[in-house]
Amino acid sequence: MPAAEVSVTHAARQSPDTCAIEVRGLCKSFGEVKALIGVDLDVQRGTVLGLLGPNGAGKTTLVRILTTLLKPDSGRANVLGLDVVKDAARLRSEIGLAGQYAAVDENLTGLENLTMVGRLYGDSRAGAKARAQELLARFDLTEAARRPTKTYSGGMRRRLDLAAALVAKPPLLFLDEPTTGLDPRSRLDLWTVIEELVAEGRTALLTTQYLDEADRLADTIAVTDHGRVIASGTPDELKDRIGGERLEVRIEDGGDLQAAANALAPLSDEPPTLDGELVRVNVRQRRGSIVEAVRRLSEAGIGVDDLLLRRPTLDDVFIALTGHAAETSPERADAKSEGTERAGRLRDRRGAGGRR
Repeated sequence: MPAAEVSVTHAARQSPDTCAIEVRGLCKSFGEVKALIGVDLDVQRGTVLGLLGPNGAGKTTLVRILTTLLKPDSGRANVLGLDVVKDAARLRSEIGLAGQYAAVDENLTGLENLTMVGRLYGDSRAGAKARAQELLARFDLTEAARRPTKTYSGGMRRRLDLAAALVAKPPLLFLDEPTTGLDPRSRLDLWTVIEELVAEGRTALLTTQYLDEADRLADTIAVTDHGRVIASGTPDELKDRIGGERLEVRIEDGGDLQAAANALAPLSDEPPTLDGELVRVNVRQRRGSIVEAVRRLSEAGIGVDDLLLRRPTLDDVFIALTGHAAETSPERADAKSEGTERAGRLRDRRGAGGRR
């Protein structure tokens, strides 16, 4: 991931006993490029923090520091009460990482991949194989267990990668854009798995550029833009910041949009906005707004094709805060970056031995 400046501050400070992740004043530079500048971050145990932002916001740099793959230039970071630099070896056996690209060996079978990870964590051969079979069953990969991973679909590889992150039964998961490039069905399947893991008591830090993903999975969210956190809070709190219910009216072909906007203007404290054939109005109150809108448009002689009252989405929040939509194509700049991440994550797992 290209490096860029980021300053992450999660406002809801938690006590050390409730914090799974505590970061203070974290800085990291790559040459002249400052990737992280004074990062502060708290993640409460048993919750999901969604870190949103475009490519280059520093999200992956932060994750790599918290998972001991990079060392910060300054500041401190504790994960599960362990310092990411001083206690790196101990910490690696307590966390799981699933990233943007599946870190599996394509020439090994699914069973062999998971067994290898178990062995790297210090399990006996029999114990590692038993754990691998357990995870393959959980992730609906039993039938493909003895097939080379290179024959797996994208969704199957992601499930296998998440299974690998769970071999050591870690209480904390780092999910770095885990559904990038998946088809809608595979994304939904992986969301369900993540929800089940969190329901079991795990903590997760999720980076994503899919705002619907953050809306569904995250308990709290930090929004980044141009390397800075510009807002944080629960999904509902962020939506409330840009207003309440939004009325969207699509008028008949040939209708006068400006006349429709003028008719609907009294329903809001803000001027209506026009977008193609749509008129959008942030209404003062939900009750009765649709009936009132229809009455006003009818009196103005304006025909309506469709009318919808809805709450703002995180996409609306992102656009309102940044002036542009969140990126939805977070591809790597080149294959070298992908290979670097895979190699780093395999090194992470190889350094995690000795837990048992």
